[in-house]
Amino acid sequence: MNKIPFVTKEQLDEITKTYPTPFHLYDEKGIRENVKALKEAFSWNPGYKEYFAVKATPTPGIIKILKEEGCGSDCSSYTELVMAEAVGQKGHDIMFSSNVTPAEDFVLAAKLGAIINFDDITHIPFFEKLAEIPETVCCRYNPGGVFQISNDIMDHPEDAKYGMTKTQLWDAFRMLKEKGAKHFGIHSFLASSTSSNDYYPMLAKILFQLAVELKKELDIHISFINLSGGVGIPYEPEEKPCDIMAIGEGVRKAYEEILVPEGMDDVAIYTEMGRYMLAPYGSLLSKAIHEKHIYKEYIGLDACAANLMRPAMYGAYHHITVLGKENAPCDHKYDITGGLCENNDKFAIDRMLPEIEIGDILYIHDTGAHGHAMGYNYNGKLRSAELLLKEDGSVELLRRAETEKDYFAVFDFTGLF
Repeated sequence: MNKIPFVTKEQLDEITKTYPTPFHLYDEKGIRENVKALKEAFSWNPGYKEYFAVKATPTPGIIKILKEEGCGSDCSSYTELVMAEAVGQKGHDIMFSSNVTPAEDFVLAAKLGAIINFDDITHIPFFEKLAEIPETVCCRYNPGGVFQISNDIMDHPEDAKYGMTKTQLWDAFRMLKEKGAKHFGIHSFLASSTSSNDYYPMLAKILFQLAVELKKELDIHISFINLSGGVGIPYEPEEKPCDIMAIGEGVRKAYEEILVPEGMDDVAIYTEMGRYMLAPYGSLLSKAIHEKHIYKEYIGLDACAANLMRPAMYGAYHHITVLGKENAPCDHKYDITGGLCENNDKFAIDRMLPEIEIGDILYIHDTGAHGHAMGYNYNGKLRSAELLLKEDGSVELLRRAETEKDYFAVFDFTGLF
């Protein structure tokens, strides 16, 4: 099986006349269609809102598209808050979910009127020294133990640094209520990049039951429940994609079974996805610039792990298409590498691909989330441009490529430049 690029070789030939490789390219049409499908899946809930996880793709042009489609922004740092404000997000359009939070981050979040999602009970008195406790607040829950669906272990929340224990959550809500909070949200993230349609419904059941207990015991208004992210995408062509309509329906059933009988049918459902929202709608385009024949066959690209670190960091799979050779037999085995002075700087190992010639453009799939965002400058490598393939077929520059002047701008080399 093969994945189909959202851009053709002919289009790329035109694009590269203006923008040299490597660069990340995003598909506006795919992004907008995906948002619409997500909103349809949760349309049964009047208060539903997707808070896009800005950390996945912190690019103002992308966040603006999502805002136009009705999404909010989930921010985790001062800079992400600034970015959300810059594209017009304000007030409860922003969810501030951070950990080990600096004071200045809390101050800005409060100034913007963002929903504060407290990661730890000690953050409440810390925040109160900086700003008033808002009427609407949220706390992050970590149930500990092992999270599994049927017999499949999905993740180990007990090993995660995020969230509060159940006892701490109770104490936190009591404390917040005493300090003037009137509307409460519950947030939790128990597994990453799941391919199961049962993950969200199972998480929803846990949080819905928790919400009922909190309401009864503390006499508080649960305003929303944030299911966070965790819904994955099929990085490998043989993988089956999640069915977002089935996921939404599973959450609806849990809502009807648990919350509605308790008179809690005003609870809004929030999500804050990154990978699901953007990963399939971004690609890294890179040119083959070297070949090497030693104990293995190597193809060297003008991109490296500084442009996409997931394969080097996690051993993650990203499918590769050699543009213009989509129908050619995959009868050559290659390691596809970058030029960093690190042996793990490989986009693929022992990958069967068509014969690659110098100058061929390789389309690396599914880099729209945690791709450019995780870039860095090791070896003095410069981060690449980000482009948007617009719905009308034109191309917009979202972020220019870095230059050596950008790299040296933080140094004081008086008289040298």
